[in-house]
Formats: sequence, structure tokens, C-alpha cells
Amino acid sequence: MASDELASKLQRRLDIGDGRSEPEPESGSGHELVAEEKQATAAADTELSAKLLRRGELNDGSTDPQQPSLRLFNPNTEFKEFSRKQIRDMEGMFRRYDAGKDGFIDLMELKLMMEKLEAPQTHLGLKNMIKEVDEDFDGKLSFREFLLIFRKAAAGELAEDSGLHVLAQLSEIDVSTEGVKGAKTFFEAKVRAINDSNRFEQEIKEEQEEKKKQAETKKQKQAAFKELQSAFK
Repeated sequence: MASDELASKLQRRLDIGDGRSEPEPESGSGHELVAEEKQATAAADTELSAKLLRRGELNDGSTDPQQPSLRLFNPNTEFKEFSRKQIRDMEGMFRRYDAGKDGFIDLMELKLMMEKLEAPQTHLGLKNMIKEVDEDFDGKLSFREFLLIFRKAAAGELAEDSGLHVLAQLSEIDVSTEGVKGAKTFFEAKVRAINDSNRFEQEIKEEQEEKKKQAETKKQKQAAFKELQSAFK
């Protein structure tokens, strides 16, 4: 009897799953299972719809983004088209206008930057400037995205009437001499890679020499100061 009852219940569960039978409200277990499945499906549909709606709102600029994702990178290896000095200059400019010191240039900070460069932009113009290089859709410029402005400028990928082109032109950071055009052949690419490596090593060497000179100058000043002190003892 027990086995027959169990077989009957299993067969009814299969019939409900295949749609050949309607669950009985008084049975409890079958009705609850179907209800739970419907709720789970509805929840998944709602979550997907919410994500798609938020992405659309972010693209339209009609909502504020959530906490941005932080991306660690080495600018000297990722932006090899620029010299170390150029990257330092860009970083200095970025830090100068990052008034909040949070590692990002937001809309108001970009507004202030463009005003300081004597090229004020409209609110929509500022949002379009950020949108053109805003890879993570957070509505702000990270340092990497800031470097993308100068990469695009050097490659001639910015429209002359765009705010980013104006920013690059007025920044006093010359990126035109480096160039970022792709190599046409394998051998040209190899030569460029070697030249980049040699240039990188030479820049590091020059920086080390400069630090040695500064250390030696500091040492000489300290010695002269001690000698002056001893004269008064």
C-alpha cells in the first residue's frame, strides 16, 4: 500500500510538471512547488529588467552611477607611446584638478578645469566629454581614462570641435611628437619595441643620475652647514 501511494504521488508530480494535470489547492505540496517556481521566474525577470533599465539610464545620463570599480594599471607599460616625463606631467595635471583627492575627476572638477583653461563648456558638453572616454560608466574620469584623452588626441581620433580636443590642446602637454600609429610590418613593430625599451631604460638612467646629483648637493649643503655651526662653538 505504501509503495502504491508513493508511486501515485510521484506520477502526479510528473503530470503537474508536464502540464497534464492541475495542482489541487488542498494538496499543499504540489501547489506550493508550482507557486515557488512562478515566484522564482518572476524575480529573475524583474532583476534582469532592472539591470537593463539601469544600464539605459546610465547611458542616457539620467541617473547617478554606483560606486565605480577600481582598476589598477601601470601607465608606463600600458601607455608606451608616451615618455615617463609626459606621463608625470599628465599625472600632475590630473592631481591638480582632482580637488576631492579621491582619484577621480568628476563633472564639477572637469567644469573647473575647463574654466581654468579658458574654455568653459556647457553641462551637456561636460557630460559628453566624460562619456567619450568613460569605460566603466561611472560618470567620472579615472587617471587611466584621463590618459585616454591624450592617446586619442595624439592619434588624431578627436573631433576638432570636441571638448576633449580643446582640453588636450590647452593642457601644455605635447604628445604630438610621440605618435601612436600602428606599425605596418612585423619588422617595423620589432624595431619600435626595441626603441621603446631603449628609451625607457635611458629615461630611468637619467632619473637615477638626477637623484644622485640631488643627493650629492644635499650632502654638500649639510657638510657646509655643519662647518658653519662648528665656527660658532
